[in-house]
Amino acid sequence: MKKSDLKIAIIGLGYVGLPLAVELGKNFPTLGFDIKESRVKELLEGKDSTKEVTSEELANSPHLQFSSDARSLQGYNFFIIAVPTPIDRHKQPNLRPLQGASTLVGNVLSKGDIVVYESTVFPGATEEICVPILEQESKLIFNKDFSVGYSPERINPGDKEHCLTTIIKVTAGSNPEAAEIIDSLYASIVTAGTYKASSIKVAEAAKVIENTQRDVNIALVNELSLIFNRMGIDTNEVLDAANTKWNFLPFRPGLVGGHCIGVDPYYLTHKAQETGYNPEMILAGRRINDNMGTYVVSQVVKLMLKKRIHIQDAKVLILGLTFKENCPDIRNTKVVDVIKEFETYGTDLDVYDPWVDKDEARQEYGIDLIEKPSIATYDAIILCVAHNEFQTKGIDWINSLSKEQTIIYDVKNILPVQSVDGRL
Repeated sequence: MKKSDLKIAIIGLGYVGLPLAVELGKNFPTLGFDIKESRVKELLEGKDSTKEVTSEELANSPHLQFSSDARSLQGYNFFIIAVPTPIDRHKQPNLRPLQGASTLVGNVLSKGDIVVYESTVFPGATEEICVPILEQESKLIFNKDFSVGYSPERINPGDKEHCLTTIIKVTAGSNPEAAEIIDSLYASIVTAGTYKASSIKVAEAAKVIENTQRDVNIALVNELSLIFNRMGIDTNEVLDAANTKWNFLPFRPGLVGGHCIGVDPYYLTHKAQETGYNPEMILAGRRINDNMGTYVVSQVVKLMLKKRIHIQDAKVLILGLTFKENCPDIRNTKVVDVIKEFETYGTDLDVYDPWVDKDEARQEYGIDLIEKPSIATYDAIILCVAHNEFQTKGIDWINSLSKEQTIIYDVKNILPVQSVDGRL
């Protein structure tokens, strides 16, 4: 297969698939496919609800088409699967979206085709889980009739500096010929360059440890925050002092959610346990990070009691619902843990986030977002997400929402320290 012969179909048009489709659609016949008709409809109208791609960028990809009709995949020869890989309520990998996409592609696979996976998985998943499905549905033989590859996504939602074209792309193929074609294709759109891994398993493992490493490091500073709080020491002041050493890693305490850092480590621990090894450090880090929402509420409640603010029926404002700043994504947001814990105290909660679709918040979590916070209303205000809007409005705006006696707690460490009652 020559690069000039490629007809590319991308399965999944979220944070990963859509930017990829837009870049490839500038030079190659490209189909962006998603099973959600509403998602395809908005893209055909030139809109992207994830805010990762502008209307102008969509319009400037002349060879890009969109569809939710599986029949439209016929005739394409290079498939890229970029569907979510979440965990279930038992914190085990949920591979159903990946398996469903593999079935979909297997039904239209022809001899000579290539299938590349971008979804985060445990090492071995592409060849052990996905390839058998492709073979079963297509009746073709792996590495004889078709090839596969793996190129892990590195999208950082809301980050306009580190994006698809400016982050080095790891690539891998199931045979040398496929590896070369896959690497060459990505090199044509990624200005930062590519890194060809020796095998698909190496590429899979590289991806899954990227976020595991960050998760463990954040867990360490979260645990330091728990310790220093007991000592009456400001954790962020300690980190500022330590950061004067040239090789100190500048991680900060916080809520660890989202569809990457809060999920990917469980894919690695799942596979480790299958091999008979219990990954103690990784799981310990996950436990610490998963409990930080409860800890934040316990700190706020203690501060409220010190000011003799009655907890039950107290008016509490949560600023931010997304899993990170400046993006509308609420998947696996740990702010929900803060909300649920406050509800156990019988508080009257308002949740405000200008980035979030109100219908999605209600459907996903049963949360009714307010249009805007009320002036001089709240007994406690917890800033959970560092949206630019909150930073621009600043402490004066937050003070205007407060009663005479109010607790202001800064989870994200963006407000002047002398203006808040507590922070992580």
